Amino acid sequence: MLQLTENKLAALKRLSDENGIIGALAIDQRGSLKKMIAAGSSASVGDEGIIRFKELVSEELTPYSTSILLDPEYGLPAAKVRHSEAGLLVAYEKTGYDANAAGRLPDLLPEWSVRRLKEAGADAVKFLLYYDIDEDQAINDYKHVYMERVGSECAAEDIPFFLEIVSYDAKNEDVKSIEYAKVKPHKVIEAMREFSKPQYKVDVLKVEVPVDMKFVEGYTEGETAYSKEEAAAYFKEQSEATELPFIFLSAGVSAELFQETLKFAKDSGSTFNGVLCGRATWKNGVAPFAEKGEEAGRSWLKGEGTNNIQELNVVLKETASPWFNKVSSCVSAN
Repeated sequence: MLQLTENKLAALKRLSDENGIIGALAIDQRGSLKKMIAAGSSASVGDEGIIRFKELVSEELTPYSTSILLDPEYGLPAAKVRHSEAGLLVAYEKTGYDANAAGRLPDLLPEWSVRRLKEAGADAVKFLLYYDIDEDQAINDYKHVYMERVGSECAAEDIPFFLEIVSYDAKNEDVKSIEYAKVKPHKVIEAMREFSKPQYKVDVLKVEVPVDMKFVEGYTEGETAYSKEEAAAYFKEQSEATELPFIFLSAGVSAELFQETLKFAKDSGSTFNGVLCGRATWKNGVAPFAEKGEEAGRSWLKGEGTNNIQELNVVLKETASPWFNKVSSCVSAN
């Protein structure tokens, strides 16, 4: 069971609702968001465009979120206009990875530290790690040491460490294939098991669901990788692989599929503690913003975007478990 300092406990409460459920909004995308905006705009998209879209999302959607995840490169203006009761997570990693180098190695933003992120108003620090449990041991050892450093830095600053793990297969780049779907449960669950070890000092895991729902019997009209019973067993195994609080990322699926996935997780016995939901909430608002301007983007967020997050909140109340159940009495900071 996770032991938290008083400061970490207070921070997690700021990021959650009164029941200990995290209903967080994620818009820490950088390069990918810039490409999304550019794809719908005839004019060149500078930094101002990505900054402004993040501000609109923060203004319009944080009244319905327990917290928001932003990046320090483009997102701090959006942090300043968030709803007064919404907590703030800030990303610490460089966006993307070097596709020409082996191992998808992690890298920090060189001009930031956990101390500086905390001074900028962060309630928690998030780090994204690409991880293949079956990759070369030297690569994974590098990642293990790296995460030990980040965890120690967060512990020294007495701020929660959210570790986001995105699994992959070093031998198969196509994560949307049925071949990857078949190995995904192993990749996701074993990565969770590894980074639940105490040396990483992780407070909350942000993880993928253990299956590709598009290959689950009953959720697809095409070929399947798992029966409903097999998929449910993977959700249960994932939940039992860690004693840490964990939340699901949306991985860019539709709002509808993400909601159905959370219901499936609950029915399978998963004790997940909320979500950090990004593109499933706001991605369809990028096109009107890029094509027609700020007011069109804001109008979409006020309508469909708000509806997406309110519907998700209803599902969360029915499906997520309080992280209070996974936290023991507070301990003093080292």
